[in-house]
Amino acid sequence: LAPSAALLEPDNLLTPKEKNKLRKPVVEKMRRDRINSSIEQLKLLLEKEFQRHQPNSKLEKADILEMTVSYLKQQSQLQIKTAASFHKSSQFDFREGYSRCLQEAFHFLSLHKVRTETQTKLLSHFQKSQSAAAEVTLSPGNPSTLKQASPKDTSTLWRPW
Repeated sequence: LAPSAALLEPDNLLTPKEKNKLRKPVVEKMRRDRINSSIEQLKLLLEKEFQRHQPNSKLEKADILEMTVSYLKQQSQLQIKTAASFHKSSQFDFREGYSRCLQEAFHFLSLHKVRTETQTKLLSHFQKSQSAAAEVTLSPGNPSTLKQASPKDTSTLWRPW
């Protein structure tokens, strides 16, 4: 006797609902395995951090997840503080550089004896900009204060042509 087709292909006899019932435990096991694998990877990645908090203790999955969340929050706050510090530092550097540039421009313009309307306007503009930059970057006891050239000490703008 030859085996019947129904015995060789049991899927044909199952309804879609029955197929889902058979598939559900397999899919659920795969999902749990993925979760467990990810938790194990977190444990390995943050092993040193876990040893600092709870040395010689077996961590449950919930402990691993809680400690990971805590660690990531700490890292995020540290990153925010570092970024803010860098931003303040770069603003200070910009203002300091700007002040130095203004000082050089004043020095250069004050070397020439002939004054023009353009030079006067330029010096006036620089003095306003310098005042704003100097207030932020220079402290009262700082010996590197800028020497402002008065309009009477100014001379013409040098042009290479």
